[in-house]
Amino acid sequence: MSYLILEFVSTIRADRSGPVDHLSGVDGMTAWVREHAAGLGLDPDFTATEELRQETVRLRQAVRALFARAVSPDPPSRADAPDLPAFEKALALVNATALAAPTAPQLSWNGAPALTTTPAAGVDESALLRGRLATAAVEFLASPDRSLLRTCQAPRCVLYFVKEHPRQEWCSTACGNRARAARHYREHKK
Repeated sequence: MSYLILEFVSTIRADRSGPVDHLSGVDGMTAWVREHAAGLGLDPDFTATEELRQETVRLRQAVRALFARAVSPDPPSRADAPDLPAFEKALALVNATALAAPTAPQLSWNGAPALTTTPAAGVDESALLRGRLATAAVEFLASPDRSLLRTCQAPRCVLYFVKEHPRQEWCSTACGNRARAARHYREHKK
């Protein structure tokens, strides 16, 4: 199962040298948005600005703060826990951002009825982008899937994931292997 909002908060990842932010520059932001343009309802030739990048990173930090609250009492992601905004501030930012890019439900009928959303008149692409991301966060956090949100506890991993199997403990097989190898090393180091 794929969630746009999980892909968005996962623009912070970790490698052997530490956390890596895929939105740290305008080029990275542009590449990420273009990769997800269809799901966001944006032009595939979208180009980010520095101002939009900064606003989007602030939104991502707010969503990560809400995710940290959602997984509590488990620990939040280690990527940026000290840098997250306060819960109330994060909640206000996500809600305000979702309101800033109003959309209207539309019915299309190409053989069968389908629900789509259309941006309200006069909404620019940057507000639409942030509004769609904020709306995705609101919808996910208000859904039953929120109770399945977890923080990967593998060494060096900083991702959130949705637990899809009762025994799932990590975001990926690679993280599971890394965690088991670290545990084996600790147990046999003595």
